[in-house]
Amino acid sequence: MTTVKIEMDGAVGIVSLAKPPHNLIDDAMIADLLAAYHGVVDDGARAILLKSDMRHFSAGAEMNSFTDGKTAIQHNADQFLEFLDVLENAPVPTLAAVHGAALGGGLELALTCDMIVAADTAYFGQVENIVGLIPLLGGTQRLVQRAGIVRAKEIALIGRRHAAEAFERWGIINHVVPEAELQTAAMSFARQLAAGPTKVLHGIKQQANLAANGGVRSADLEQINLNNLIWQTGDRERGFASFFSTGPATAEFKGD
Repeated sequence: MTTVKIEMDGAVGIVSLAKPPHNLIDDAMIADLLAAYHGVVDDGARAILLKSDMRHFSAGAEMNSFTDGKTAIQHNADQFLEFLDVLENAPVPTLAAVHGAALGGGLELALTCDMIVAADTAYFGQVENIVGLIPLLGGTQRLVQRAGIVRAKEIALIGRRHAAEAFERWGIINHVVPEAELQTAAMSFARQLAAGPTKVLHGIKQQANLAANGGVRSADLEQINLNNLIWQTGDRERGFASFFSTGPATAEFKGD
């Protein structure tokens, strides 16, 4: 991998965008992100933190790679769906820590995560229309999920930049923190997620994603299957045992 770095911090898999100068997205970065997510999960990550080592989280697409119209994810439905599936449906909770710009594809990367924490100096935008493109990585539809169709259309049609506080107010991101505290706050959330009952959290992700994508009925149809799977987990046994012996919120989960 040349555009992404990975490391483990306990049970947190840290995936760092590291393509100078501004993490502009191309086929190589997309391939590296897929490999990075698979890699940290294989290494035992129970949560993934997606962050940037550059000045910006990501300023969008590498325009030079799009000028000939041959960028694979523009036209290859299988690659597009694989990218979204690996990032959005990872078997562990995912968290984006955003500083600087998250524009176009950079915003879309963040939107694949279960949670987004941003610096108070960060700014966001779905700006593809200014260069004659539609959002290519599923951003419009995910803005509809998070903020509703009226606000999503405004963000994508006008194409302006928005402060982190506005995105928090509209329900697109979870928390805004002082820039100097971003990494500490993000790691705190990531460690809390990594310490949870991993298979249970995966089941919750599946419930939420099914409801968001297929409606409440879709999630209801899968409810019993999820219940049955979770009932067999070691963490469910630990949760019950600790509840009756030492009280609620005392279990030490192991992720199995």
